[in-house]
Amino acid sequence: MSKADYYELLGAGREASADELKKAYRKMAMKYHPDKNPGNKEAEHKFKEVSEAYDVLRDEQKRAAYDRYGHAAFEQGGMGGGAGGFGGFDFSGGFGDIFEEMFGEILGGGGGRRRAGPDQAGQRGSDLRYDMSITLDEAFKGTDKTIKVSTLVACEACNGAGTAPGTSTVTCSTCDGHGRVRVQQGFFSIEHTCPTCQGAGKVIKDPCKSCQGVGRTRKERTLVVTIPAGVESGTRIRLSGEGEAGLRGAHAGDLYVILSVKGHPLFQRDGANVHCRVPIPMTMAALGGKVQVPVIDGSMAEVEVKAGTQSGHQVRLRGKGMSVLRSSSRGDLYAELVVETPSHLTKRQKELLEEFAIEAENNKTHPESESFFDKVKDMFGVT
Repeated sequence: MSKADYYELLGAGREASADELKKAYRKMAMKYHPDKNPGNKEAEHKFKEVSEAYDVLRDEQKRAAYDRYGHAAFEQGGMGGGAGGFGGFDFSGGFGDIFEEMFGEILGGGGGRRRAGPDQAGQRGSDLRYDMSITLDEAFKGTDKTIKVSTLVACEACNGAGTAPGTSTVTCSTCDGHGRVRVQQGFFSIEHTCPTCQGAGKVIKDPCKSCQGVGRTRKERTLVVTIPAGVESGTRIRLSGEGEAGLRGAHAGDLYVILSVKGHPLFQRDGANVHCRVPIPMTMAALGGKVQVPVIDGSMAEVEVKAGTQSGHQVRLRGKGMSVLRSSSRGDLYAELVVETPSHLTKRQKELLEEFAIEAENNKTHPESESFFDKVKDMFGVT
C-alpha cells in the first residue's frame, strides 16, 4: 500500500514556509492525539503518520530529498542507498521529541531539544546595552570614554556559587542529578527540564545570605570604552564579558555600546565625506580671490574662487573629510560657496551699485538671468 503524501497529511502546500508547516502539524497533532481519541486505532495511526511527515518536512535536507524523490528517498536501499536511506536520514529521534518540541511548554517542559544536565550548573548572564552620544570631532579622531554601568556581578561572599561559606550544592532528589525528568503522556514518555533544579542536577541547601543563593549582586561598575576613528551613528562596540554575571559561576554576558554622533555647527557628514557651506562676498564671487575653509581636523585650507563664481558652486578637497573606520585613509571635504548679498549699505555704496547696474544693462554681465527671462518671454509671448 502506497504511503500518503506528506504535504497532504499536514494539510499544507508544497510552498509552505517552516512556520506554516509547524502550524499545520500542531493542528493535526492535536486533532489525532491518542489522549483525545482513546481506543481509536485509526486516530493513533493518523497521529503517527502526521508526526512522521513533519519530522521529514521540518528538516531542510530531508525536505529537499522528499521533494525530489518522494518516499523513495527514505526507503531501505532506495535513492540514497544503504540501510540509512537517502543521505543517512532516519527517524531514530522518535515522535516524542517532535511532540515535546511543539507542545513542551503546554506539558510543563522547556520546549525544544535542549538537553540540560549537571554540567549546565548555571545560566549565562544577559547581554546589556549602553547608548552613548559622541561629537563629530570624537568620531573623527577616536577617543576613550569612561562610562558607569549598574549591573549584576558575581557575589563576593560566595564567589558566585550561591552557597553559604563552607557549604556546597547537593544532588537534586527530584531528578537524581540528571537535570531531566520524564512525564508519561498517553503512550509517549516525554522528557523535560527538572522543575526543581532547573536542569542543573544540583540544588543549594544552604544559600548565601548576601545574594540569597542567586550568586549575583548589583553593583555600579566603571568601564573604559575605546572608540576608534571613523565610527558612525549606529556603530556597535562589543565589550566581551562585561554584561551581567552568569548564574552560579556561568559565563557573563556582553556589553554592547551603541554610538550616536551629534550634529556639528559647521559640518554635515555624508559617510566618509563632509560638507561645509562657506559664505563669500559678492565682490569676491565677481572678481575672484581666495578664501580660507575650515577642515574637520582643526586646520584651514585655502580655496581659490574663480571670477564669476555662482552661489552653490562646490569645491572638492580630497582627503580632507572624515576618517575611514579601520583604515588610514580619509574621505573628502566639499566646500559649497554661497554668494552673500551685501546689506546695511552706506549711501556711497548704494551709488556705486546703481552705477554698476546701469553699466551691467549695457554689457550683459548677468548671462544666466538674461537667458532665463528670454525663455520666459518666448514661452508666454511677452515682448
